Amino acid sequence: MDVTRAQAEEIVSGTGWLSRMSPMLRATVLRHSILMNFSHNEHVFRYGDPPGGIYGLVAGTVTVNTAPPNESPQLVHLGAPGDWAGEECFITRQSRRSELRASGSLWMMHIPLDTMDRMAAADPGAVRAFAMISVLGSDVLIRVIHDLQRQQADRRIAAVLQRATWIGRMPIPLSQADLGVMANASRQQVNAALRRFASAGWIEHQYRSITVKDADALYRFASTDDGR
Repeated sequence: MDVTRAQAEEIVSGTGWLSRMSPMLRATVLRHSILMNFSHNEHVFRYGDPPGGIYGLVAGTVTVNTAPPNESPQLVHLGAPGDWAGEECFITRQSRRSELRASGSLWMMHIPLDTMDRMAAADPGAVRAFAMISVLGSDVLIRVIHDLQRQQADRRIAAVLQRATWIGRMPIPLSQADLGVMANASRQQVNAALRRFASAGWIEHQYRSITVKDADALYRFASTDDGR
């Protein structure tokens, strides 16, 4: 999978954080961004790494892993095109609080931390713009928490699968173990739910890959009153 510079700029400008910014700020971000490619299983950054800049997803799949201090990072989400991450280092000057890892070939836009500082010095509005990445990230975390609060495991699994379709129209590169971690479900619960969803025609699944055929049906099922 190859991505040109022009394609990358079009993708990150058309969706997610950068699409919400002013034309002037958007142009500045694109001018300073570095297009980078990562191989399968390569880390974009790791939990606890020294402070660094931000990364925006262009194409491919990236896993988002995090945990409280002194705990091992766990898979919580899959990034979608136009998503940006890493802004907490700009705000706090502290080490990384999460990690991003490529699942397959991955293309990202990157702005180094010192470049972000220069942008903020030249335009104080850039500080608010970078902080907006945290607000959008909080919106995602609210959805993650909401999914995990569903009492029935099959509802949690359906919610996670529907949320995973945010990566775009492509097979979701999740194993049953990955899905169990994201949905707080056992391997047996995941296996039973996948069989049920496949029988209903909502998904197709193979080894380490799930194709969602009817995301709306998954969402309706997940949203069914389960006694919360």
